[in-house]
Amino acid sequence: MPVIGICLFVLLYIVAALLYPGGSQHDEFSKGFSWLHNYWCDLLEYKAQNGADNPSRPVAIAGMAVLCISLILFWYYVPPFLTQQKKLQRTIQVAGIASMMVACFLSSAYHDVIINIAAFLGVIAITGTLVALYKAGYKKLFFPGITCIVLCALNNYIYYTSTLVKYLPVIQKITFIIFLLWFGEVAVVCRNKQQIIAQSTSERTSESTASRD
Repeated sequence: MPVIGICLFVLLYIVAALLYPGGSQHDEFSKGFSWLHNYWCDLLEYKAQNGADNPSRPVAIAGMAVLCISLILFWYYVPPFLTQQKKLQRTIQVAGIASMMVACFLSSAYHDVIINIAAFLGVIAITGTLVALYKAGYKKLFFPGITCIVLCALNNYIYYTSTLVKYLPVIQKITFIIFLLWFGEVAVVCRNKQQIIAQSTSERTSESTASRD
């Protein structure tokens, strides 16, 4: 379900971008959505950067809702497949789910506050996930996760210092892609592990039934 939700979010992102009237931090009179100069949050605003009504807002909000629900499912179901430590499981689940619940309000007037809270909780959840991945031996998933945290820090640094801010829209999209690919890969790995466990359980049940017969 998280993977399906992520794919649906990407589709809604593209549709919302196609509906965006125009304007960006680079050129407020530009036409349409610029993948080089517009932010995801531009699609969530009531007004486009050029001052026109923004018809992409409902689609973008729907996309945000789909993404948040998908990642809530991710944070709820994935941790038990990565670690048997209950405390670590609960930390990841609570921080991850809380992060996505807060992020649902990204389109509100408290944009910066929402981003800060959601990012803080998200980093806790991702850090816990990285600990679980490392202990479980999933090194191929561990290092991309580190990249996610570095990119998250880079986005916040540029946003609050305005250093190289003209590159931030592109960096934001790269961050989106890497984050979503990482979430999807972790979800698929856990799904495969679930299938192996289910198959193993089924085989043991069959053997037990056969021995009794």
